[in-house]
Amino acid sequence: MSHSKPIMFYDGGCPLCRREVAHYRRLDRQARIQWTDIHRHPEQLTRHDITPQAAMTYLHVRGSGGEIHQGVEAFLALWQELPYYRHLGRVVKLLRLQRPLDWGYRRFARWRLQRRCADGVCNTGNKKGR
Repeated sequence: MSHSKPIMFYDGGCPLCRREVAHYRRLDRQARIQWTDIHRHPEQLTRHDITPQAAMTYLHVRGSGGEIHQGVEAFLALWQELPYYRHLGRVVKLLRLQRPLDWGYRRFARWRLQRRCADGVCNTGNKKGR
């Protein structure tokens, strides 16, 4: 199997998401990650069999081996490529915190989507993002 750079799919229309990605990009000095703004390039989702609704709801990362991660697993796949964060990822795995963190993240992500899409800006098939 051919390996390539991991891809982080993010909502570039979301101010919170843009700030977080800007932070990660500053750390990615070796350009190990491909950053894909799904707000500007929604066609990239189709290439990876990710629906727009799913991508707007939860963070998705395509790993270097082609596997798709979402939620906390997506963060862990991203963090393993970044200095400092790779250590945090190891701690999360060592302490087996994925499930409780994913539980919290999914609630936050649904809240973020509802706020982001309340004015109909998102095209997820449901204006409130549910």
